[in-house]
Amino acid sequence: MPQVDITNIIKVENALSAYQPALIVNAAAYTNVDKAESETDLAFAVNRDGPGNLAGACAKANLPFIHISTDYVFDGQKKSPYIETDQVSPLSVYGKSKEEGEKMVRLQTKEHIILRTSWLYGVHGNNFVKTMLRLGREKKAIKVVSDQYGSPTSAADLAATVFTIAGLIISAPKIIWGTYHYCGQGITTWHEFAKKIFEIACRYDAMKVEKIQPIKTIDYKTSAKRPLFSALDCSLIEKSFGIKTKPWQESLELVIDRIFAQN
Repeated sequence: MPQVDITNIIKVENALSAYQPALIVNAAAYTNVDKAESETDLAFAVNRDGPGNLAGACAKANLPFIHISTDYVFDGQKKSPYIETDQVSPLSVYGKSKEEGEKMVRLQTKEHIILRTSWLYGVHGNNFVKTMLRLGREKKAIKVVSDQYGSPTSAADLAATVFTIAGLIISAPKIIWGTYHYCGQGITTWHEFAKKIFEIACRYDAMKVEKIQPIKTIDYKTSAKRPLFSALDCSLIEKSFGIKTKPWQESLELVIDRIFAQN
């Protein structure tokens, strides 16, 4: 399917009519967390209005809808992994826009699956892993935040989860609709994540970086405020769909291997 502007309901409905899909997966999002603070209208158009349009069109066409959301709907005050029913309280425009997107999906259609994920990275696009690899080749010392805790998630693992759920929706007689969490197994910090990236990357290429300095969030100025703890409890998705999470370190090795294979 060619690109469709999900903020335009007419284009969304025309696309559904033309292609007659069995279900819709919305992986589109405005994801620049800091830039969203100054591009509020655009962030809400993509992250709130877009999912609302898709969910509404799905309801009209009697189609199931899968929507990707984020751990940043939480404020990070909890000290144990968040479950699906925990109170949301986003700290940033990005998080608020994603929360509003979730609300629109629930309002527009009953037959939906909202998948909250966290710290997403992969072979393609801009992400933390690729940024670290670039900086590791350019700099002898880098600073990485060490007091934000979460669970890195491979985009390939998330995609496999979406495909599994999509297959079950199409084939299973009964689906438990609603919100689910899916992320890499295990909790770490951005600093420890970076250290693991370089540990693996050094097997493939000589890195210039010699020092990975841990710093506090308060010392790393960003436009958007981020939760200090945003790990997600993924037990419900295993109970409902039989989907088990993978250790984040294991998935990271596979992604870095693929990145270097492309070079």
